[in-house]
Amino acid sequence: MILLSLFWEFFKTGLFATGGGMATLPFLYRMSETKGWFTAAQLADMVAVSESTPGPIGVNMATYVGYTTAGIPGSLIATIGLITPSIIIILIIARILQKFRTNKTVDAAFYGLRPCSVGLIAAAGLLVVKIALFTLDHYAETHVLLDALNLKAILLAAVLLFLTRGVKQVKKLHPIFFILASAVIGIVFKF
Repeated sequence: MILLSLFWEFFKTGLFATGGGMATLPFLYRMSETKGWFTAAQLADMVAVSESTPGPIGVNMATYVGYTTAGIPGSLIATIGLITPSIIIILIIARILQKFRTNKTVDAAFYGLRPCSVGLIAAAGLLVVKIALFTLDHYAETHVLLDALNLKAILLAAVLLFLTRGVKQVKKLHPIFFILASAVIGIVFKF
């Protein structure tokens, strides 16, 4: 039953998460709340692992969730569930697109999807910021405003932002350098 549930949840995610892998984050966040397969903190870890491994982030996260939920069969089923809608839609569009290539309604529909994609990606970005830079659970326990902030993470984010935007030599470094450096800093300073 868990495999069927994994397939269905990721099928819905694949069907409605337009805009790429980061657009799956709001769906995954809802999944963590309703299904309890993982926590918000584990979701942040999933994003970090998925961003640092080769392949599309949405597929990587589906595989990760599936594996942590139901092992190797779960990873396969979740991944298949996520990509199935895309395959179906691409096959349908490829079949009929030639007929409607110059149709203004079809063009307008694709144009209308752009803001949707931007909104889903922005929501995903804000979710990552919330999880990475704020400790709202700790604040809820103590009601001390400073406890709502993950000061180490905010400092690391500020330093990385300054280095990548303000230091010319650092701008030329490959993004993997920053991912690895952040991982080492996280281990050393016990994030």
